[in-house]
Amino acid sequence: MQYDALLVVSFGGPESTDEVMPFLENVLRGKNVPQERMLAVAEHYHHFGGKSLINEQNRQLISALQHELEQHGPHLPIYWGNRNWHPLLPDTLEQMKKDGIRRALAFMTSAFSSYSGCRQYRENVAQAQAQVGLGAPDVDKLRVFYNHPGFIQPMAERVSSALEALREPARERSLVIYTAHSIPSSMAQSCSYEEQLNEACRLISETLGRKGDLLVFQSRSGPPTQPWLEPDILDVLRKVKAENLATGVVVAPVGFISDHMEVLYDLDTEAVQLCAELQLPMVRAGTVGTHPGFVRMIRELIAERMNGATERVALGTLGPSHDVCREDCCPAPQRPATAAR
Repeated sequence: MQYDALLVVSFGGPESTDEVMPFLENVLRGKNVPQERMLAVAEHYHHFGGKSLINEQNRQLISALQHELEQHGPHLPIYWGNRNWHPLLPDTLEQMKKDGIRRALAFMTSAFSSYSGCRQYRENVAQAQAQVGLGAPDVDKLRVFYNHPGFIQPMAERVSSALEALREPARERSLVIYTAHSIPSSMAQSCSYEEQLNEACRLISETLGRKGDLLVFQSRSGPPTQPWLEPDILDVLRKVKAENLATGVVVAPVGFISDHMEVLYDLDTEAVQLCAELQLPMVRAGTVGTHPGFVRMIRELIAERMNGATERVALGTLGPSHDVCREDCCPAPQRPATAAR
């Protein structure tokens, strides 16, 4: 299949205090979210001067990927569009149309399958295409990469570095706690999110020769009556200390590819503060970010799709993910009227 561009699709984030509320209004549009909940989330951003790092990290990833494609091909221009903040997807697709782009591959910044991590992004692209109208480029999504060696090996290196940063005696009985964004249980039941996360965590720990590490969840929202994936990272940290399960912990955000707000606030702020109170040594592992192996993986996924490769690289037992999602893949959950993302 011939493609003439790569489209990087991400969530988006504010870059100043003035942008925080308009950004959150975009994120929560159509959802019946109490004003106090929106203001509480806004405080997370204000804690860091109103700036999410996600946009800058996407710029760095695109720069690294441009260099990778220039060095090794395929030689494709890279465009960038966000779901919720500038550069917005409709504006990006309009520019692609003006530039004569007819068919693009999309790299979406989520390694795992779920409604919010995959299907919703595809819906946003379709909405942007409809807004642009006749001549909007066709966009095909690259497969999810949770079990690709180009994701597993860089994450294993990040976790290994964090383990080395634990000082003795904290390293003596260390525990790796993998974290991912919690999602409503109704969403999890209709997708492979939890299965894929467990497989990725197993593969990373196996690469490091480890057993017994944990997968937990963070950043849940919504009313207490709505079940979300558990256990929560803070509850697990308290249990580790209370039951003396480890002398030190490495918290590894496997569900995120960059250190954006939910990593900075929920882990580097709340989890770090709790571990200090508990006197539980903690080191937070880095995300894959612009690790050369991860950037190379994106190029390999592009080449795989363009060349129609019959052998597609994947570790473990689940095999490579599909290229084209089924019509009923990762359906939207049934949300109560007061649910917040």
